[in-house]
Amino acid sequence: MLKFFYNSGPNPHKVALFLEEAGLDYEAVPLETRRGDQHKPEFLAINPNAKAPAMLDGDAVIFDSNAILLYLAEKTGKYLPGDSPVLRAELLSWLMFVATGIGPYSGQAVHFKLHAREQLEYAVGRYHFEASRHYGILDDRLADREWIVGDSYSIVDMALWGWARIATRVLGEETYDGFANLKRHVETINARPAAARVEELMQRFQFRMDVEEDARRNLFPGSYHHETDGE
Repeated sequence: MLKFFYNSGPNPHKVALFLEEAGLDYEAVPLETRRGDQHKPEFLAINPNAKAPAMLDGDAVIFDSNAILLYLAEKTGKYLPGDSPVLRAELLSWLMFVATGIGPYSGQAVHFKLHAREQLEYAVGRYHFEASRHYGILDDRLADREWIVGDSYSIVDMALWGWARIATRVLGEETYDGFANLKRHVETINARPAAARVEELMQRFQFRMDVEEDARRNLFPGSYHHETDGE
């Protein structure tokens, strides 16, 4: 059985969506990241990057949410747009676009706007601009199509959904409201029964949601790397 290590963040959401859509048997193992579970040796042996999600499939260890999506899709043969060179190229291109653009810029936009220890106008502006630019590219992509790649629902749509479902937090209401095609895409996936089951999964374990000092240190260790215990 698959073993799925998760928290309530955007990246575990996208993997949970695949698991629920595909009807796969899996054991869900919550990581209380505000307590520092991701930094424990037993988890670092699975994911040296100390991030959720991660997955065990027998002896196979997979980390990074987009890698997990691709692994599961190829393992099951589900939610791939087709095996033609054209569709394969589009799949990889758009999946990597989400992995290297949407995810990082969304995460940094939220961090500098809501969680940074000091407000840096340049950082807030830069990441908001880049997040908006990336979401705008996808909004244009979806202007005349239902799904991002080919004519069927795929892991690229799932990868985007993980972040786009909280796009108002990333972009703000006004900016997000300008992306009508993106909003339609998110609403379409939100209406799927599997998406509802993902939200049920996220409610089974009561993750800490506070941002007290100990939680900040576990969530954003880079902000404290220059300090010593004696300071």
